[in-house]
Amino acid sequence: MTSLAVNSIEEATFGTTADGTEVNRFRLRNGDLELAVVTWGAVVQSLRVPDRDGHLSDVVLGYDTLDGYVQDTANLGAVVGRFANRIARGRFTLDGVEYQVPCNDRGNALHGGPEGFNRQVWSGKAVESKDAVAVELTHVSADGHMGFPGRLSVTVRYTVGPSSVTIDYTAATDKPTVLNLTQHTYFNLQGPENGTIESHVLSIPASRYLPVDETGIPLGPPVPVHRTPFDFRSPKPVGRDLRAGTVQLASSKGYDHSLLIDGRHGKHLARAARVEDPTSGRALEVLTDQPAVQLYTGNLLDGSIIGKGQRTYRQSDGLCLETQHLPDSPNRQTYPSVVLRPGEEWRSTTVWQCF
Repeated sequence: MTSLAVNSIEEATFGTTADGTEVNRFRLRNGDLELAVVTWGAVVQSLRVPDRDGHLSDVVLGYDTLDGYVQDTANLGAVVGRFANRIARGRFTLDGVEYQVPCNDRGNALHGGPEGFNRQVWSGKAVESKDAVAVELTHVSADGHMGFPGRLSVTVRYTVGPSSVTIDYTAATDKPTVLNLTQHTYFNLQGPENGTIESHVLSIPASRYLPVDETGIPLGPPVPVHRTPFDFRSPKPVGRDLRAGTVQLASSKGYDHSLLIDGRHGKHLARAARVEDPTSGRALEVLTDQPAVQLYTGNLLDGSIIGKGQRTYRQSDGLCLETQHLPDSPNRQTYPSVVLRPGEEWRSTTVWQCF
């Protein structure tokens, strides 16, 4: 494969599914930033970022081949939906009608059920402009797929600038439905072959978080992070409180919690998180118009997954910063609404700024 020029897009076949559907990979480069996106699951397969000395490394977990993603159980790099995070018992009622989503996580529906958006082949096309390169991915989810109502049309566009990746989501439906989309990339700014994320310094401007039960379902309204391991308002290493022994960390085997971003009003972009790796000098800042970020420290990576370069992925090898609505929102009237109706267009933007 030829090397990429500055500000370029390259498309190539990544593999073929069991039913003969072709899966493609788009490699986008703008300056020193290089992103690879796969049409299976709208996956971010790699993100190459320079360190303080200008050396490029891939800073996301993933697989070298399509077969890895087909067998994947950890949603590495995927867009998840129709409803990211959990719905209690897979049930919700909308406009007086009860719907059932197949349960795939401790008696609950997780990330849209066992055949969610992360397991679909999306259509992709390259988009170029003067200052940026992008790939636009589209998927149509049939009415009733995984139990969700409405024929839903979804577009995700990844745009690579000289120092950022912008993720724009749009969606429309022909029946009332519920919707919560996010990007499930696992970051390790050292480069996943170089160690865990426990020394990464993380800050999240969130004064409240959602405690959850042993199955990941919220126990009730948000509570203050003050004097808890979930207080990232001042920067601290991810590993400082990771094994603090609290009930919340023990039941989730680490961080797997929704933190509510302070000052979220309207649809403007706000800082959701900043993470820095002291070793490489790399930093990532996440901006979003969503009300929360789900912090996940790869708690279920147990060595059974063999990733890129035949590396075994274990707990804390990567962390996710999933910008989204709150878990189990369809069943919680006090949470922000996740209902999308015909005639409306759902839009959301998340930006990864790389330093």
